[in-house]
Amino acid sequence: MKETEVSREQNGLPDHHRAMDKGGKSDARGFRYRRLRKFSIILMSIVALVPLIIMTAVNYYQYQKAMRADMIFPITRQTSNTRHALQSFIATRRSALDFVIRGSTYEELSNHDKLAELLDDLKTAFGGFIDLGLIDSRGNQVSYVGPYPLEGKNYRDQDWFHEVSIRGVYVSDVFKGYRGFPHFVIAIMHSTGDGRSYILRATLDSDMMYRDIISQNLRPSSDAFLVNRSGVLQTPSHFYGKVLDTISLAIPAYSPKTEVMEYTQGTKKLLMGYAFIEGAPFLLIETVEPASYMENWLSVRKQLLWFLFTSVVIILAVIIWGAYHMVGRIREADLKRTKMLHEIEYTNKMASIGRVAAGVAHEINNPMAIINENAGMIRDILTVTDNFPSREKIAKYVNSIVVSVDRVSKITHRLLGFAKRMDPQIELINLKDLIDEVLSFLGKEALHRNIAITYDFSPDLPEIESDRGQLQQVFLNIVTNAIEAVKDGGRINIDGKVRPDGRVDVLVHDDGPGISKEDLERIFEPFFTTKKAHGTGLGLSITYGIVQKLGGEIKVESTLGEGTTFIVTLPVARFEAGG
Repeated sequence: MKETEVSREQNGLPDHHRAMDKGGKSDARGFRYRRLRKFSIILMSIVALVPLIIMTAVNYYQYQKAMRADMIFPITRQTSNTRHALQSFIATRRSALDFVIRGSTYEELSNHDKLAELLDDLKTAFGGFIDLGLIDSRGNQVSYVGPYPLEGKNYRDQDWFHEVSIRGVYVSDVFKGYRGFPHFVIAIMHSTGDGRSYILRATLDSDMMYRDIISQNLRPSSDAFLVNRSGVLQTPSHFYGKVLDTISLAIPAYSPKTEVMEYTQGTKKLLMGYAFIEGAPFLLIETVEPASYMENWLSVRKQLLWFLFTSVVIILAVIIWGAYHMVGRIREADLKRTKMLHEIEYTNKMASIGRVAAGVAHEINNPMAIINENAGMIRDILTVTDNFPSREKIAKYVNSIVVSVDRVSKITHRLLGFAKRMDPQIELINLKDLIDEVLSFLGKEALHRNIAITYDFSPDLPEIESDRGQLQQVFLNIVTNAIEAVKDGGRINIDGKVRPDGRVDVLVHDDGPGISKEDLERIFEPFFTTKKAHGTGLGLSITYGIVQKLGGEIKVESTLGEGTTFIVTLPVARFEAGG
């Protein structure tokens, strides 16, 4: 391995032009930070969002439960109120008939004029009465007042006649009967002290119940109607048909109180309130679409969902920003710590190398001084001796020894120049001479690989105040990378020029394969390397740090397939060491 390669391995210089090892340290460290960021986001999201979601779900459930109760209560109340009104309607008219039959004699009720007078009184006082008839114990209608010719009709074979004969009172279903229009009857039986019995029967308008009681305060999407125990409509319905049609709803089981239940009709969910009418064969049913009662709940639900969505978005945004910021700060701190530790290690290593180099140079210089003295003594002998055998040949050898000793002396002095400058020492530096010193260490490898290294420095390029040893290290790293980047027979150009702001630019351009845009963004990161075999990813990061300490700047421009240019910008005036 060549001397320059050994030096590069010891100093950790990366070959930034080669393909990055995807399984290297940089990827491993990046994966660790990505995993930390992902874990932080997940953990903070769970801690922040789970209580919020639980709280929103609980509020959602409680609001829904409260709104359901608020929705069921008015249905129950309205159904109960309608039920009481219907029971009162029937009970009042039944009591009126009972009062009439008990307050009048059979002879009075048999009188057509008297019966007509009683019907007028009932219509005036209560309403809903259509006709009135007196029926004897054999089922014959003794007297009748009303719009139909029913006097003399016999009801002995009618079910209602047998029912009232047994129970004493009867309220019928709605039916058409002789009249041909829907109605229902109330019949009251009265027995006298002499063993006679008779029935007072009244026909009532069922439409009056629907018009004055049931249909009041109905919403457009709701319905209310009466059915009998067989599911036959006793009043008209908005959605289920006309009077005496059979509905498709199942008749619920008897309950002494008002009930509310849910059921589905097609694709719609409905609420049904129902109540059985005491003293009559009727069942009151009210159906309501929940949406008509759920407007407030839908508004609250929308607000809850918007609150949850907005809160989740804001919380996630803060968590993600916080995780990226926190992990970024951690990564930055780790990089600074690693860089500091490496610089300490690097400084110690260079100090050790410097001491070894100084010792080696000293050990070489001592025998070289002896050789030089002996060569000088031989030359003196040749001078004072006139007839010295092979004088010219020996003089030629002596001159060759002196030239070689001088060359070794120059090499050891350059080596000591690198080794002794561990601490910053400010001096005036000619950049062209400094580049010549650097190339003297790398010239053999460039010559061996037929790499042409040219440089062009502006005539007005001033000397700068800086540290020679550290600048030598900077350009040694950059030029070494450039040599390794180009193929055999390639070219490296080194240019120096003055910037408009008075600072000095040194450009090192190679015609190698170039660097990808992704790698360019990370080229100065510690431990980022594109070297598969032996790169540590510290060479350019140390170079970057040295240039910064010298008060300068370094940047890279590269295009794939066209080469790479490193631009080192340095101040002309004196800088503060370590600043």
